[in-house]
Amino acid sequence: MTPVKVGLLGLGTVGSGTATVLKRNAEEIARRAGRGIEIDFVSTSKSELPSGLGLANSRISADPFDIVNDPEISIVVELYGGDEPAKSLVLQAIDNGKHVVTANKALIAKYGNEIFAKAQEKGVIVAFEAAVAGGIPIIKSLREGLSANKINWLAGIINGTGNFILTEMRDKGRDFEDVLKEAQALGYAEADPTFDVEGVDAGHKLSILSSIAFGIPLQFEKTYMEGISMISRDDVNYAAELGYNIKHLGIARRTEKGIEQRVHPTLIPKRQLIANVDGVMNAVLVQGDAVGPTLHYGAGAGGEPTASAVVADIIDITRALTSDPENRVPHLAFQADALSDTPILSMDDVESAFYLRLSALDEAGVLANITQILGDSSISIEAFIQKETKISDGKADIILLTKLVNEGDMNQAISKIEALDVVSGAVTRIRVENLS
Repeated sequence: MTPVKVGLLGLGTVGSGTATVLKRNAEEIARRAGRGIEIDFVSTSKSELPSGLGLANSRISADPFDIVNDPEISIVVELYGGDEPAKSLVLQAIDNGKHVVTANKALIAKYGNEIFAKAQEKGVIVAFEAAVAGGIPIIKSLREGLSANKINWLAGIINGTGNFILTEMRDKGRDFEDVLKEAQALGYAEADPTFDVEGVDAGHKLSILSSIAFGIPLQFEKTYMEGISMISRDDVNYAAELGYNIKHLGIARRTEKGIEQRVHPTLIPKRQLIANVDGVMNAVLVQGDAVGPTLHYGAGAGGEPTASAVVADIIDITRALTSDPENRVPHLAFQADALSDTPILSMDDVESAFYLRLSALDEAGVLANITQILGDSSISIEAFIQKETKISDGKADIILLTKLVNEGDMNQAISKIEALDVVSGAVTRIRVENLS
């Protein structure tokens, strides 16, 4: 059988990794796919293709539309990232009846509904395993391996940069800005790290996971996102005293009112496996009604780990080339006409426990005033720490751990606490999840 011809858009870290894996494992891949797979056409700004990638016989063009319009190409692999020209290229490829593989989480999160509708109309597959958590096959696990389950919730460390920063702050007592500079020097963070440290990257990924887990349309714009730039070394240390690690989590949960879809720093009990996922590694904890909790762990980025997911998608498409489009695995796990209109909840409707840190004058009655405000809002205290008073200003850090509370009620109570004359500055608030 003739090999399947692939067009590769982009020859950066993941593109080069994809070419390397396809070359190195060519025999094994052919045995799995039932036929050979070859990269026939590459789009890159380089004048010639690098040696050692197995691309000696591949065509090259600086114009990616040459590939998506080429009649010999069966599968287009989009590895540019970002919105454009990626969106136009993918839609053009679909229009031309070509299957698509992409690692572009922003593209899927923001335009996936449109792309999948066009793909269904044209009878082609859009595969995107590499868009979430790099080499961890979490999309396939949710869409296929756990398809017998009603997914109750999932929680994931799905951005390696943020996880690296928080790990360094905890283990080495470093400040956020100091670790961020190292992350940029190591290539973990971009020159503009906003997407990583403010939760946008994780928000893209979470909206994809949430859609697949609960059978709802992609709704990135309704995802709540909060970053880690305001987390201090003190917060990390106080959390440890209370038996918790701080992680930047993406959480999606099914409730009676709707779907929670949120990214934010979170205190997790140290006993939880996911609380001990450190460095640049990723992990997703999924709770299904039949299987219970399952933890999916591995490299969330990098050339070959991400290429592992890209090539797996290429193999899946190759296997399905002759299958009836109506009998393929749906893009978002549920049949297109069976997606639910379950609403995404606003954060005011979400319930969680909270870690609160505030600086207050060490005077009689201060703690009583604070606890009175919390009590008036029916907020119960789980744990309490008061640190030594600072000689410089007569203030002490007070750390409170609350029981489960509605976020709207918590916000109102915090506003009242911040208005007290004896409280200095803003109250630091971090949500707490036991994940049980």
